[in-house]
Amino acid sequence: MPVLYLVRHGQASFGADDYDVLSPTGHRQAEAVGRALAAQGVTPDAWVMGDMRRHRETMEGILTGMDATGITPEVHAGLNEYDFGALLKAKMKAAGQDDAPPPDRRNYFRTLREVVQEWHRDEIPDPYETYGTFRDRVEDARTFCMREGVETVLAVSSGGAIGQMIARLLDAPPITQVKLQLQMKNCAVNRIVYSARNAYLHGFNETPYIDASNEAEMLTYS
Repeated sequence: MPVLYLVRHGQASFGADDYDVLSPTGHRQAEAVGRALAAQGVTPDAWVMGDMRRHRETMEGILTGMDATGITPEVHAGLNEYDFGALLKAKMKAAGQDDAPPPDRRNYFRTLREVVQEWHRDEIPDPYETYGTFRDRVEDARTFCMREGVETVLAVSSGGAIGQMIARLLDAPPITQVKLQLQMKNCAVNRIVYSARNAYLHGFNETPYIDASNEAEMLTYS
């Protein structure tokens, strides 16, 4: 059966002015997962990524690690992450507040979980993107990746979009999307096998490039 390898981007720049750029560790993770996939014998005949910078930089690293330079990946914006910052601003604006909470990790991820669940329930007034729109564009991306005529697809996306795709694949409730997202390691590999009628999750949050010798450096979540 055909296989979709759905890879989360490498470590980005949490707390920086521009999150949408890989850290030095993120670049190393991307090349390392490419080498690991090549060692497993993965030979994609289709390459797809979102149009965010961290997706492009991750794909470039994977291509280098797989010795597959010269390939031009396809781009599908349905693989892009939702904009949590915009959702938080919309929530605060509706509450008559202006200042965002400090971006320390504990507060950030707790707030993300709470705000996204409100988004799922359509409780945030005037969001930049409704949850239904996000859900549908991710589904469009899944259909694009799993199209007829390709046997092995490698796609680079983000934790929220990947979580949404897997949650829908499992017919799980919306809260599953954010639960999966918050577990997702950087450059984690998720495997979906599919046919014209069905799709099945065969691997979740795998890190074939990490072992005891490099775990302290390479195992990251944000």
